[in-house]
Amino acid sequence: MIKRDKVVYQIYPKSFKDSNGDGLGDIRGMIEKLDYLQDLGVDYIWSTPFFVSPQNDNGYDVADYYNIDSRYGTMEDVEELISEAKKRNIGLMFDMVFNHTSTEHEWFKKALAGDEKYQNYYIFKDGTPDKVPTNWASKFGGSAWEYIPHLKKWYLHLFDKTQADLNWDNPEVRDELKKVILFWKEKGVVGYRFDVVNLISKPATFEDDDIGDGRRFYTDGPNVHEYLKELVKDTGMEDMMTVGEMSSTSLENCVRYSNPDEGELAMVFNFHHLKVDYKNGDKWTLQAPDYKQLKNLFKTWQLGIQEGNGLNAMFLCNHDQPRAISRFGNDTKYWKESAEMLATLIHMMQGIPYIYQGEELGMTNHGYTTIEQYRDVESLNYYKILMERGMTSDEALHVLNERSRDNGRTPMQWNSDTYAGFSTVEPWIPLPENYKTINAESEFHDETSIYNYYKKLIQIRKNHRAISYGSISFIDNEDDEVIVYVRECEEERIVVIVNLVEDKKELILHENLDLASKIISNYDSNEVNGNILSLKPYECLVIKTR
Repeated sequence: MIKRDKVVYQIYPKSFKDSNGDGLGDIRGMIEKLDYLQDLGVDYIWSTPFFVSPQNDNGYDVADYYNIDSRYGTMEDVEELISEAKKRNIGLMFDMVFNHTSTEHEWFKKALAGDEKYQNYYIFKDGTPDKVPTNWASKFGGSAWEYIPHLKKWYLHLFDKTQADLNWDNPEVRDELKKVILFWKEKGVVGYRFDVVNLISKPATFEDDDIGDGRRFYTDGPNVHEYLKELVKDTGMEDMMTVGEMSSTSLENCVRYSNPDEGELAMVFNFHHLKVDYKNGDKWTLQAPDYKQLKNLFKTWQLGIQEGNGLNAMFLCNHDQPRAISRFGNDTKYWKESAEMLATLIHMMQGIPYIYQGEELGMTNHGYTTIEQYRDVESLNYYKILMERGMTSDEALHVLNERSRDNGRTPMQWNSDTYAGFSTVEPWIPLPENYKTINAESEFHDETSIYNYYKKLIQIRKNHRAISYGSISFIDNEDDEVIVYVRECEEERIVVIVNLVEDKKELILHENLDLASKIISNYDSNEVNGNILSLKPYECLVIKTR
């Protein structure tokens, strides 16, 4: 079983650090910044894919699981990265995209050439160009099926049409993927993040979805638990740092995925809490965050996973999400306070915290003004879709500014120099203008910075077993925008209080809280009058009560 006092840092290599002046981040750039990550105090680096890829989905369309895309570096660079990280007591977690491959993968090319063996590696259906096998929708927009005229077959792609879904029902496919795990394990990789892994098992029969987009047929599919158990057992991953990205999943399934007795994964990502600002569940229809729903989701998942002896991966940001500070905080007037509040909310809960590059600096959404500034295939597709739905260009751009995955993919802001110290040339995607004030160099030596606040949160997890291993319970209060929870382990008890919004709040305390026992807060002073705690905008405080 993995140790629960660990913290993971996610790197999106393309945007982390450019070492050779081509405008793209690379592996040597990651090596260059290992001392920075050691100072921050993280234990693992999860890197998104840098395998050979046509980059239609920024590396999540893998054409070769065994070789490094030359844009990022060489195998020797990767071996050095693993070795140098290990010297700093940092383990490498690789991102495995096993639901699909690029259509440039050798397997798919052989399938297109008519090789029946490799056609069985994917999900092909005989048919005619005028009759799609099902009405399922791609998660990137449009149909989930693409027709190949010379084969007179359709193939399934739940994502972009250049990402063909693998057929996990074929044992040869499962054996091929086990070889990939073992290859990188031999190289010294100590953990894996599995992309949309709960979608790997498709139904035995394919049918139209008359009430949705098809996901109810393949999400947490019929054999997914069996296949994960087999993958883990046959590669010896039982005690490794593994996490599954779970798309549209259920609490019940996530308990099974992450309960050590099941022999599947160490922990799970779920995204329900990141849909509280989706109107009617639609990512591209905006609404203000529903804090009551957010609060209830945290409570339900924390208590449910605890009861089932599972483990959550705790996060608000990643390469597929807008910046949390722009989404759930205030990235101007209360920039520092809201960044630290959101960090405290996540890091003090039960589970393993994940920090996404730049989150520890308070990096914000980009604020692009033209569609030409965007790079993400999903965003470009949905810009067209939104326009087809009747939006003006300005309206569609506003939605993209709030929702685009490019928000989280802008270059890491290292300093105030030209191109933020990320590169010596114009980066592959434009930088936010605020890099001159929000950057690692300006925060590193400032004891009051967001960066140093994150360092303190990481140390709290390591110094207090109540945070790393303790139980969690929630103290009910009538305010939907204030969360209060308790972490307990053995003789230690810690109370966490979080004001989610910029409105001032008053919280009635049901116990005496000694502010002299405060472990951390994002304000220098906290106000208690009798049994009333006055909370400032985005205030959070962590108090040890015994």
